Amino acid sequence: MSRPVTVVTGGSRGIGAATCLRLASDGHDLVVGYARDDEAAERTADAVREAGARCVTVRADTSDEADVERLFDTAAERLGAVTGLVNNAGVTGPLGRLADTDTAELRRVVEVNLLGTLLCSRRAARDMALRGAGVIVNVSSAAATLGSPGEYVHYAATKAAVDALTVGLSKELGPDGIRVNAVAPGLIDTEMHAAMGDPDRPARLAPSIPLGRPGDPAEVAAAVAWLLSPDSSYATGAVLRVAGGR
Repeated sequence: MSRPVTVVTGGSRGIGAATCLRLASDGHDLVVGYARDDEAAERTADAVREAGARCVTVRADTSDEADVERLFDTAAERLGAVTGLVNNAGVTGPLGRLADTDTAELRRVVEVNLLGTLLCSRRAARDMALRGAGVIVNVSSAAATLGSPGEYVHYAATKAAVDALTVGLSKELGPDGIRVNAVAPGLIDTEMHAAMGDPDRPARLAPSIPLGRPGDPAEVAAAVAWLLSPDSSYATGAVLRVAGGR
């Protein structure tokens, strides 16, 4: 059997990079989509190749239709038909109240987290339907149900939309043999917190988590890998929470 070919957006760092490494160990060939950091993308790609998988890096803005088309075209040309998609690319913007958030920040969060997921899912759906099989896994967030007041309610709103997309698209694409699920991480120890302006956030909020600690990106990657695997063959429309009980 041919190896699965999986596109991971936002695959250069954090949860995305951990997902690429886990999938490589599970026998996937990978397309690492990333926005800016060439060096981080190449580090991830090197680690994937060391694990025995083929890997291509593609710099692309998932909120840009032309970039999304190029991402999938490159995947098909270099590795073959795409069998899996992990919609991981996402941004939060600075922490703060909605009343204090710039319109440009709001627009960017919506465009990347929601429009980008829609554009990538649309292209994947078109390609996978031709083969009658495929798996899409969206990376949502526990924020979708927590609301994240005082931090980033706009981000939480986009992730709630991703949850709705997951449920609706799973029903739409089920007859085409395509499964659609989501993973909703909680507080995960990644560079995202520093980018938001609060690098100590995981340690500071750890007492509010029932398991008493932030999660590791590899723990989220394991959930993504399961949803992409044949072991989850009857799971679709599910939002799997990986949040330490939060």
